Amino acid sequence: MIEDFLKDYLSIIIFTFVALALSIGFIILNFLFSPKNPDPEKLSAYECGFEAFSDSRMEFDVRFYLVAILFIIFDLEIAFLFPWAISLGSIGALGFWSMMIFLFILTIGFVYEWKIGALDWD
Repeated sequence: MIEDFLKDYLSIIIFTFVALALSIGFIILNFLFSPKNPDPEKLSAYECGFEAFSDSRMEFDVRFYLVAILFIIFDLEIAFLFPWAISLGSIGALGFWSMMIFLFILTIGFVYEWKIGALDWD
């Protein structure tokens, strides 16, 4: 029983351990050898585009959130390509053309978002 398990999953287990070792090794190397000289530009607010504030009724720019939501939408739709690519040999022409229609609609949505300026960061 253990021999069958190892025959089926040993390569996945080895790959997982090698990936973990490399990831941890790169993190440690980066921590040890990276320069540690922060300046005001590096310490400034960069993630959301505005400084932190204490009043919750203060107006703020929502462009960052719009771009983030659009990225998540297109990223999740592109994730549908992976299972489709794996099963392309067994789904035939109907599956192929269904995905082409899906990608066409996705492209139209992306072009529309681009044209209306939703992806511009002024």
